[in-house]
Amino acid sequence: MPRLLGVDIPREKRIEAALPYIYGIGPLTARKILKAAKIDFSKRAKDLSDEEIALLTSIIQKNYRTEGDLRREVNQNIKRLIDIGTYRGLRHRKGLPARGQRTRTNARTRKGKKKNIGIMVKAAAA
Repeated sequence: MPRLLGVDIPREKRIEAALPYIYGIGPLTARKILKAAKIDFSKRAKDLSDEEIALLTSIIQKNYRTEGDLRREVNQNIKRLIDIGTYRGLRHRKGLPARGQRTRTNARTRKGKKKNIGIMVKAAAA
């Protein structure tokens, strides 16, 4: 597997589809990077030469925040919202959706597994 910025990208996929495996790079950004590096979009990741991998790495490091730096920045932003007590920060602290979604139904991804409250099992009468 070719390694870019500490991430193993899949060998068999086209490089255009393999670059988004790096946190912070989506399909559009991947195309921009490949255009800047003058690499064919349909080339497979396993067919990249060492020079091309080095070129991709340098372009990404120079122009984009990815992986650890981006994750750290996002976590610091959330922590800042929580510390100053904004509405969004309170929603993050409670583990609820922060962008106005409904919570009466759905929202299971943020709220976690459903907790049953007030259900009593009747004892079997003999």
